[in-house]
Amino acid sequence: MLSQNYIQPNWPAPNNVRAFTSCRSGGFSLPPYDSFNLAQHVGDDKNLVSKNRQLLPNYQNFIWLNQTHSNICVDFTMNKIIVDTAFQADACLSTKKNQVCAVMTADCLPILLCDQQGTCVAAVHAGWRGLADGVIENTVLKMPATPKSLIAWMGPAISQKYFEVGKEVTAMFIDCPQAFNKNLQAADDKYFANLYYIARQKMLALGITQVFGGEYCTYQQDHLFFSHRKTTHQVLQDSNLLTKTGRIVSALYLN
Repeated sequence: MLSQNYIQPNWPAPNNVRAFTSCRSGGFSLPPYDSFNLAQHVGDDKNLVSKNRQLLPNYQNFIWLNQTHSNICVDFTMNKIIVDTAFQADACLSTKKNQVCAVMTADCLPILLCDQQGTCVAAVHAGWRGLADGVIENTVLKMPATPKSLIAWMGPAISQKYFEVGKEVTAMFIDCPQAFNKNLQAADDKYFANLYYIARQKMLALGITQVFGGEYCTYQQDHLFFSHRKTTHQVLQDSNLLTKTGRIVSALYLN
């Protein structure tokens, strides 16, 4: 049973699918990474991050991606797995029992996928760049299951109210204008973007009708989750601060 340091997806996944998202408390990291930071690339003490990672369920079977906001999905089933290998990818899938698929986020949208039969799982790191470049589509295409048999859960991400973007971002989603509200208070062309809505529409277009989640906000609930944008805004208000924050992880595997 998971502790209060995690949330579990509220979705009708098969009983053999184990899924969770970590919260920011319950680890060893010191401020500003306090305390359950799971990223080695953000300036935190690597030894403390390693200790944090060992607290994760099934931590021995994690493979950590080097996320670059790409659309690349790596199939752990097809690759010879080397524990220390850093795959350059923003999504991963597996049909192997106990092989964890995981992505780290601090405002971007984590998406967990499984099929109704409990034979395959996938994790997707979906920022606006990945969404625009097709990270969801590439992942679903690689999964050995029909889209209509897939179940998706959208984990904690920044909500539309706090995610301001420029006009160049809206241009990447011209087929999804409902995902943007113009910021009437801004002097230039600024909009508030809804990552949850964009992702949901993309999955529906692929034929995935069972899409759950989307109720969290990393910015507003920064007591629960890390938020890079919230930290950035705090730095702008206080020049003594540095833009440093940790990462949560969203993960799943077949039991």
